Amino acid sequence: MMDQEVFNQALLFALKAHNGVTRKATTTPFILHPLEVATIVASMTSSQETMAAALLHDTVEDADISLEDIREKFGDKIALLVASETENKRRDILPEDSWQIRKEESLDLLHYTDSHDVKILWLADKLSNMRSFYRMYVEKGNSMWVDFHQQDPAKQGWYYKKVLEYTSELAHTAAYQEYRYLVYKVFGEE
Repeated sequence: MMDQEVFNQALLFALKAHNGVTRKATTTPFILHPLEVATIVASMTSSQETMAAALLHDTVEDADISLEDIREKFGDKIALLVASETENKRRDILPEDSWQIRKEESLDLLHYTDSHDVKILWLADKLSNMRSFYRMYVEKGNSMWVDFHQQDPAKQGWYYKKVLEYTSELAHTAAYQEYRYLVYKVFGEE
């Protein structure tokens, strides 16, 4: 598959996978999040595979798609990138009870990866989240967290600040600078 074709196929796949789904605590169509993540990724790399992974990054967690489905359709590299963004949801435990362990496992992967593309994808995803958080924070303050599995803003802040630390090799990018700014606007200064 040619690079542009991979991106186009990923776009169609993500549109179908997220059809009818909205973002948590909003009525916004979910597909806008992966589109925004792909746009942020495109500001940091020209890799069509990384952009395609951005479009697909939530399909395994949220759309009943397997990593094997991604691998078969899009290849090993995209599957590995999607896997880096896929938490073990532990369906036998309430999400609020598994939140800390899921975040620690994910952060371990990010911290120890040598993959520049993984860090780009993570930064783009979390920047998209922080943009949404900031909009909610301006309207609701810390009461916004009642709509999340983790309702403690200090724990949310710990997670997003760790992502900031673990993606610091991207500090030269506008995406990182915006992410840093938003993290400290929502969760407090250093």
